[in-house]
Order: sequence, then structure tokens, then C-alpha cells
Amino acid sequence: MNSADLLADAFERVREEVQAAVDGLSEDELAVRLDSGANSIAWLVWHLTRVQDDHIADAAGTEQLWTSEGWAERFGLPFPPDATGYGHRSKDVAAVRADADLLAGYYDAVHENTLAFVRGLRDADLDRIVDDRWTPAVTLGVRLVSVIADDLEHAGQAAFIRGAIRRR
Repeated sequence: MNSADLLADAFERVREEVQAAVDGLSEDELAVRLDSGANSIAWLVWHLTRVQDDHIADAAGTEQLWTSEGWAERFGLPFPPDATGYGHRSKDVAAVRADADLLAGYYDAVHENTLAFVRGLRDADLDRIVDDRWTPAVTLGVRLVSVIADDLEHAGQAAFIRGAIRRR
């Protein structure tokens, strides 16, 4: 197994968790917040997908699917097109409402775009600096592992909320 295969496998695991988190839930269930300061499944899945879309597009030098494929219009959220959820407050979290098909559709599109990108990588590509605003500078490999870790953390939070909703 090479690095590209390993990254593709990790992103496949994210996809499985995202799909399991939203599958069969209503829009109202996806918007449930366990308390007034908590995130909803809809917000978590939207956010992790936005971050993945943003970071992969930046690394690949392409436009985000959010804007290039009309996902921003389909979601119709009250945020600027470049919003990914960083810095969102409680009212912003509450504004993210979407059905399971829309959330899964956007994630699947970003996932396929991600796989196309990572499957074309060579091991040496992972050392390329993609963000020099940090010390040390962030390499492509570090950025991709960061996206995977963040995605899995948020997918796990969504799974927890799903479990709480289903036990009610």
C-alpha cells in the first residue's frame, strides 16, 4: 500500500461515518441540538464537508465544489460563500438546516473530488508546503491528515448525537 492508497482508505472511512450519521434521519432530527450551545448533526456534517472541500480545493489549486457546482445555492444558508463554520456562534449553528439527501449529496461530491486528488499523489507530493503561515509550515501530508482527523472527530460527534436522538 502506498501513501495515496492509505489516504484514500482513510477518506473512505470518513464517508462511511458521515453516511451512517445522517441515514434515515429527518430534517428536524438532523437539526436537534442537545443543548442551546451544542452543534447539530446537520451543522457538523455541513462543516466537516465545507472544510474538506476548502482544503482539498486549496491543495489542488481548484475551485471549491460549494460554489462551482451550486451547492451553496442548494443549501441556501445565510452565510457568505466562503464560510466553512469556523467562528460560528449558536445562532449560526441553528441556521444550518438540510435534509439527509442534501447533506449526503454534498459530502459524496466532495468525497469523490478528494479521492480523485489523493489517488493522483506520489509520496514526494506530501512534502509540498501548502500553508506557510504556521511554524513549522504545513505540508500537504500534514494538511490531509488534519482534514481526516477533523472529519472523523466531527463524524463521531454526529454519531453520538444520532444515538441520543434515537434513544429518546
